[in-house]
Amino acid sequence: MTGRTIDAAKREIIITGFGGQGIVLAGQILGKAAALGDHRHSTLIQSYGPEARGGACSAQVIISENPIHYPDVRRPNILVCMSQSGFDSFFGLLGLGGILLVDQDLVQRSEIDRDFFSIPSTRMAEDLEKKMVANIIMVGFLTAITKAVSVDAARNAVTSSVPKGSEDLNITAFDKGCDYGLAVLRGQQKKANAKRVA
Repeated sequence: MTGRTIDAAKREIIITGFGGQGIVLAGQILGKAAALGDHRHSTLIQSYGPEARGGACSAQVIISENPIHYPDVRRPNILVCMSQSGFDSFFGLLGLGGILLVDQDLVQRSEIDRDFFSIPSTRMAEDLEKKMVANIIMVGFLTAITKAVSVDAARNAVTSSVPKGSEDLNITAFDKGCDYGLAVLRGQQKKANAKRVA
């Protein structure tokens, strides 16, 4: 379970969870980072359940080196799940070799039969005393693990997307997620190196 570099020319991403988690904002940040920071093409489709808060919610983001003619994600190569219902709904769409990221406290990992990356993003947000930044922690984690967008572009997109006055908090959250992801990758590299030596 090492960091993977998937098709750099086109990333198809689904971020899923429930209303109130900032799922769509996470998608907007990724799309903005790709388009404005990394000068690539990007699209965003958002979907909500009928409930204002607590219902199913998803953001579909495509990032591509070339113009995007069809914005709907049919076979994501990156899937981010911040709720069990989101995992249940979208896991079957994840292509072979795709990257799965989950909030480890909100998704039952015993049901996952492939390699995946997990982070306690909601718990980390609670440690910052602002549960609402769990999505930004996840964006940082996604950035570190998948390299879908550059760190600088993502940080700038976070700053320009969040409410005025909350920039420092959100950058702290992004950096926590990114650092966690980099630590996960380093740990996996050490294990892989140890196996080679053995």
